[in-house]
Amino acid sequence: MTEQAKNSNLSAARKAKNDEFYTQWSDIEREMNAYLEFDPEVFRDKVVLLPCDDPEWSNFTKYFALHFSDFGLKKLISTSYAADRKPPEIVYQPTLFETSDPQYDSQKTSTHGKKYVLERRDLNSDGIVNIEDLQWEYLQGDGDFRSNEVTALRDEADIIITNPPFSLFQDFVKWIMAGKKRFAIVGHQNAITYKDTFPLIQSNQIWLGKGFPRNMAHFNAPYAPSQWTEQEGEGIVRVSGVQWYTNLDHGRRHEPMQLMTAADNFKFSKHSSVRGIGYRKYDNYDAIEIPRSDAIPSDEDGAMGVPITFMNKYNPEQFEIVGASESEGKGFSNGLWDSEHGVAQPVVDGSRVYKRIFIRHRRAETKES
Repeated sequence: MTEQAKNSNLSAARKAKNDEFYTQWSDIEREMNAYLEFDPEVFRDKVVLLPCDDPEWSNFTKYFALHFSDFGLKKLISTSYAADRKPPEIVYQPTLFETSDPQYDSQKTSTHGKKYVLERRDLNSDGIVNIEDLQWEYLQGDGDFRSNEVTALRDEADIIITNPPFSLFQDFVKWIMAGKKRFAIVGHQNAITYKDTFPLIQSNQIWLGKGFPRNMAHFNAPYAPSQWTEQEGEGIVRVSGVQWYTNLDHGRRHEPMQLMTAADNFKFSKHSSVRGIGYRKYDNYDAIEIPRSDAIPSDEDGAMGVPITFMNKYNPEQFEIVGASESEGKGFSNGLWDSEHGVAQPVVDGSRVYKRIFIRHRRAETKES
């Protein structure tokens, strides 16, 4: 499947708003370990909220319940959204998180969401607090994160972790930021340049997490049509360009990139558009074009346009983000764009270039001052 087809499929998913992709355990563990390695106490005595997470499908609740005592959590809260979504061909069976008591039979397709809570109480007296001590109840509403009911849980929480619906990513970010919470959430890399997300990334209020291996995530997608993504097995789909967005610190964020000078890139770069040619300037931007992040010259003091995948390597002590392609929102390029040229995308020798983030080395500020 081509990249264009993949992006088209993701767009279809967003429009359909039937984009439930459940994150794999290994990907959750990999990301949380990055935060714990940087700060082993990151979760200690914290209330962690997992909205948009039905434990019947989602691994987030199971993962944090297993590590409740290890991490020193104060309280774990998980909520699920209910919209009577069970396909008719699926025969209802009580799960670990539900009851077979006949009094609940009439509610088994309820449009009420659910709240799951785990506290420092060993309810079954087995000597450990874990998923067996998880308690649940119906919410008054459907469990939409924007509801007053779930927003109150947001205000109680210290950290929010989840994989929100792709179609509601911008709304979810606004909701988190309004609550001034620490968080780690999953979203597509295109969100880097969303008009409401990019200013937060530029100001270092949000950054990318450690990320998925090879920038590729595998999800359990029980309701998602397989044509949205590449099918990887029964109920498993693969989505490229998926990222963790967070304001929890981790070590990769502070690793400086090892770069060659412009002269060495001219001689030795593995990229044919640079080797023996050098760096070309945009026709309509006051910046040079960088085809890949490893081709950034170490001795360039001006603005440079890099692919959005650069954000996986972005170190805020090494680089400053000065803008993004004008097509992603007027004002993002901070004066780099030549408005008289009439084209919002970067152009090199008359050819348009895919969306770019504009950066410069931090040391340039010191020289200017």
